[in-house]
This record gives sequence, structure tokens and C-alpha cells, in this order.
Amino acid sequence: MSQAPVLIPYPRHLDMQKGFCKLKPEQRILLDTSGPELGDLGILAQNMLREAANLQWPLTAYPDLPPRQLGLRLALNPHLHGPEGYHLHIYTRVIEIEASDRAGLFYGLMTLRQLLRQYPPDGLPCLLIRDWPDYKHRGLMLDISRDKVPTLPSLYQLVDQLAELKLNQLQLYTEHTFAYTDHEEVWKNASPLTGEEILHLDRYCRERFVELVPNQNSFGHLTRWLQHRRYRPLAEVPETGFFHPLQEKQIYEPFSLCPLDPGSLDLLSGWYRELLPHFSSRQFNIGCDETFDLGQGRSKEACEKQGTGRVYLEFLTKILTLASRQGHVPQFWGDIVLNHPALIPEIPRPSIALNWGYEADHPFETECKAFADAGIPFYVCPGTSSWNTLVGRTDNAFGNLEVAASEGLKNQAMGYLITDWGDNGHWQPWAVSLLPLAYGAGLGWQVAQNTGKTAEEHDFLRAANVHLFRATEGQVAETVADLGNVYLTPEVLIKNQSVLFYLLQNPELPLGEGKTVGLNLAALKSTKQALDKLLSRQETLQSQRNDGNLMLDEFRWGTQMALHACRLAMVRLQAKNLAIPELPEDIRKSLADDWRGLMRDHQRLWLARNRPGGLNESLARMQKLLNLYETSATV
Repeated sequence: MSQAPVLIPYPRHLDMQKGFCKLKPEQRILLDTSGPELGDLGILAQNMLREAANLQWPLTAYPDLPPRQLGLRLALNPHLHGPEGYHLHIYTRVIEIEASDRAGLFYGLMTLRQLLRQYPPDGLPCLLIRDWPDYKHRGLMLDISRDKVPTLPSLYQLVDQLAELKLNQLQLYTEHTFAYTDHEEVWKNASPLTGEEILHLDRYCRERFVELVPNQNSFGHLTRWLQHRRYRPLAEVPETGFFHPLQEKQIYEPFSLCPLDPGSLDLLSGWYRELLPHFSSRQFNIGCDETFDLGQGRSKEACEKQGTGRVYLEFLTKILTLASRQGHVPQFWGDIVLNHPALIPEIPRPSIALNWGYEADHPFETECKAFADAGIPFYVCPGTSSWNTLVGRTDNAFGNLEVAASEGLKNQAMGYLITDWGDNGHWQPWAVSLLPLAYGAGLGWQVAQNTGKTAEEHDFLRAANVHLFRATEGQVAETVADLGNVYLTPEVLIKNQSVLFYLLQNPELPLGEGKTVGLNLAALKSTKQALDKLLSRQETLQSQRNDGNLMLDEFRWGTQMALHACRLAMVRLQAKNLAIPELPEDIRKSLADDWRGLMRDHQRLWLARNRPGGLNESLARMQKLLNLYETSATV
């Protein structure tokens, strides 16, 4: 009996059987159904067999095809377990895929694609897979507003990746990066997605059983709108600034819409009328998270009288109603209402709460229960932990993805949405998000077989080498996982980011204080040694992905960025915590030369996947450090 295959996601039931199946040139693909047309899935199967085994199998719907000519049978079987479920049976002479619906057949073919990568066409092991998902909705939400907006080919490639991982939803987090007709001053430098591009992307997604869900933040996080004179009067705090609890300082830019201003709803109504017709999905993410400034400006008196939670809920209700009138079921981020649990039962239906949290110890257990007890449909929304880092946070990501999946399943969450944000200039390359994305995809499909020790038993990292990274030389997945755990080595842990990233983003701050308390030279030396070894390991890695060289280049750049952070921090600590302009000129010059090269590479790698919009804003964050290198404290 052959060794069991590695698969992402690992299926619910896999039974290895005796014997092998030999695929022969004279065989055919039978579309065995009297129901919906299966021609497109047949063509997909043809393309897979052509690419993997150089077989040119014709399609047929002839039910009495002679057995010797039958190579692959695709059939719908409504009696199988639930939506998207499938059975894949490899016999000694034929492969059969039966599914409860067209999506299930597609996912059966995705599993067959992964099998064809691992075995020769004359040596496919006989086996039986019975599989169906835990979560009805399984998706990725990608930030395209801070600051990367992917090119359309990059988005197509992403959709193909999601489809193979059996994810069936994609959201593109939008603040200002849709080209609204009458609002050019907001998006003109952002390289936004146009309506036509959304139409093309929506079709591409549908063909791969991915639902492209519209996403437009509609309350907070609207600085890119409210900073313009035309929209500033709609802000909660137009001019005087507000205290930001996460940044622990006063912010002097408008952030949220004023919930009491009728013009706020008028603005949203115009957005929705233009945006939503481009999507076939009937869901719509309206955002409404992190309204930090609510009650600090124009709604202060109302919040003091009614309570901030009540004022929030009343405006949320109006937005939900507005979206519902457009024929959509609105989704909203659940963080604010979780701060006011007594109000949760009052949330209007239909609506879907999005329960998000990004640390491995996030209290999904109590938060999921709060929505479940109130009868509010909800998703759990963990993250890749890639943002605010340079090379990821592997252990935190896996732990966060696991607890969200298990607690969501326990509390009957209807969806599992993996988030990938771009805070503070979106420095992390896309490659850094791949491994946690694949791990989360497995959990969203089937929790028990894809979590913790079970995932190790099914050799997730080897599966990632084969299917995700398409590694031909070296252990790409193992190297990437180790690289993503370098955040632990400095022995300074910061919530929602890595200390190495923090050092580069905040170079003007003294070391050993605030968020860098405990930073020491010995730990930094250990971190640098680990990064040097990881950089050396990367020299032998190879990938057959279409973007394999780019992906490996992105990992190298992230490693070099982390090394620069180590070097800078070590130099400063050795110099008794001098400010950067006070460092010796030769040291500053050497650091500046290295940093300029990293800035050039950042620009090159950015443009390989993304549009130019947002790049200058991201580079401006790097320029801050370069300015310090080029400034001397001596007169």
C-alpha cells in the first residue's frame, strides 16, 4: 500500500486501499449527470490531466461508455453529505468523483490536482476520500487600502490560490480605493479598482466558486475621505483632534463620520448605489470598526446623555438598513458592540457580526458565546499575523487561527474569514502571508484534521512545500515557518506586531522604554545569528510557482529588513542608547547605504504585484529613518 498523500486542506476521511491506478491515453472523461451542465468542470479536468500527465482525454456524456474507455467519471449525487461535499474514489482502472453540487465537484478536482502533483500517472494509489466542510463560508479579506492595491493579474492569481485551498469567499478591504465617479479627489493617487475591473474579477471568482463580497468601511477609518475639504464637515472631529487609545496620543486628522449628521448617510447611500451593482454577491461588509473618536467631537453631548454604545448602535442600525434596502445582507465588525454587550440583542436582522481578534490568546470563547446567545449570525475572523511585521509571526498566527476555528465551530459560527491587513505602509511582502493563509484554509474546511498535532501528523509543512510553495529544492515551508518565529528571539513581545518592525517604524524613540522595555544586546545578537542562518538557508531554495523567484526574493528582502533592524538596535545599545543622529558618521553612512538599497528593493517588489498608488506613502515611512541617518547632531 502506498504512502498517504499530503493535502491542503487535509480531508475529513481518507482511506488508503490496495493497488494503483494507471491512467491511459485512450481513456475519456464522463460527465455523468442529467442535472446542471458540467462542461466547464470537464474542461477543468482536461486541463489538469494535460498539465500533470500529458493526457488528452476527450469529454463525453454517453452513459453507456465501454468500461475500458472510462478514465474519470464526474457525477452529481444529491444524497452525499451537505453542500460542497464530495467523494473521490480511485480504483485500479478508473477515478470517480461524486459530489452533492457543482462546487463539491470542483473541490474534488482540486484534491485530484494535488494528488497528481505527488504521484506518476501510472502510479496513482487507490484510495477513498469522503470530504465536506465545517464552515459554510470560508474566506480571505485582503487589505487594499493601506497601502497596496494589487494589479488585476495578481488578484486573478490570488483567486486561483484560494480556490485550490477550498476557500470560497474573497473580500477586498476598501476605504478609498474604489474609483467612485464623483469623488476623484479621494482616489486619484491611489490606483483604485474600477467598476469594470470588479466586474471582470467577480466573473473570474464565480467560475472558481469564490464569492467576491463587496467591502466598504462606512463609519471609522475614513481619514482618506475626511481629510479633504469637501468631506471634512461630515467628520466627528473635523479640526480639533482626538485621543487615539491604541497609539496613546492625540491625532489631528479626522477619522470617523459624525453619526448625527444627515449628510453622513447621504454619502454612504451614494457609495452603495454605485459600488454594489458590480458584485453578484448578496453579502456586503460595511465595516464600522474601531470608531475611536466617537463621543470626542460633535456627538459628545449625545454620547454623554445616551451612552456611546447607544449612539453607535443607532447609526449602525441606519447603515444596516441602508445596505439591506440595496438587497444585501450586511456584515459589520463586532468589536464595538462587544464593548456594550447589553446592546447585542438589539442588533437588527438580517445582519452578520464579524468577530475579529489577532492574538493567539484572543477571547473568542466568550465573544462567540455573546453573539450566539443573542441569536446573531456571525463569522470568526482571525488573521495571518503578517502585518506590522517584516517576516510574520508564525506561532501566533497558527494559534490565533486555531482558537478562532475551534471556538467558532463550537458556537455555530456561519463563517471563517482570514484577514490580512496592511497597517503602517504595508511593508510585509505577500509571500509572508502564504503559510498562515494555507494553514487557516485547512482549519476553515475541516477543523479536527487540520489543527495542532493532527496537522503535524498529516505533515502540513511538507504539504505546503508540495502545493503552496511548489518547492523543488530545499525546505521552503520549514524555512518560512522558522523565519516567521524570529519575532520571539528578541524576547520583547508587542501585541499585533514584532519588535523588529517597531524599531524601524519608530526610529526616533529611545530603546529600552515603552514597548521596547527589556530589549538587550544579547537577545539581539541571538536574533541576528538566527536571521543570518535563515538567509543562508534561503540560498538553496527553489520553487516551481509561476511567481517562485519573486516569492523567494520577497522572503530575502524581509529577512534583510529584519537584519537591518537588529544591526541598528545593536549599534544604538552599544553606544549607550544614543539617538540616531548622534551615532558616528561612518556608522550612519553604512546604515544609510544599506537602507537605500532596501528602499529600492521595496519599490521593485511592490510594483511586481501591485499598482503604484500608495507606494509613496509607504516609502515615506522608510524615508523617516533615512532622514535620521543623514542628519548629524554635531554642529
